[in-house]
Amino acid sequence: MKASMATAITAIVACGALGGSILRAQQPPTSTTTSQPPTTTQPPTTTTGTSGSSEPKTTWSGVYSEAQAKRGTDIYTNQCASCHGPDLAGLDTAPALSGSDFNADWNDLTVNDLFERIHVSMPADHPGTLSRQDVADVVAFLLSKGNFPAGQTDLPSQAEMLKDIKYVSVKPQ
Repeated sequence: MKASMATAITAIVACGALGGSILRAQQPPTSTTTSQPPTTTQPPTTTTGTSGSSEPKTTWSGVYSEAQAKRGTDIYTNQCASCHGPDLAGLDTAPALSGSDFNADWNDLTVNDLFERIHVSMPADHPGTLSRQDVADVVAFLLSKGNFPAGQTDLPSQAEMLKDIKYVSVKPQ
């Protein structure tokens, strides 16, 4: 018992050291070429994801544009509605893409999780044939139909940016 406890403690310490190394590797290197100390000291910036944003983005942050949702409407109509229905309510075995069940399924995940599910597996008869931009437009359409607010910029199609956007189904207070 003591041997397995010691092994577990050693593994935890090793993981902590590895985590610290990873975190240090992600920080920009400090300059060693200047001999002058900095004239001002600023507190470190707290980031929430890989894009460097200091405030977490959610589906309530206006992460897509109205123009993008409109483009997504056309793609949805041509590529998705035959299975998921024109009203996103789902047909046969295809699930609804709006409503409480849909929101519960994606709540607290990232928008990238939803994006990748669509990108890899849809449309069901030709999975993976939608471009990343088409999928971003469809996700924007789904967000608009879910009554999430539009913003000024398009939803990105890059995974590293989508991972910074949390799907939150209930509007924060």
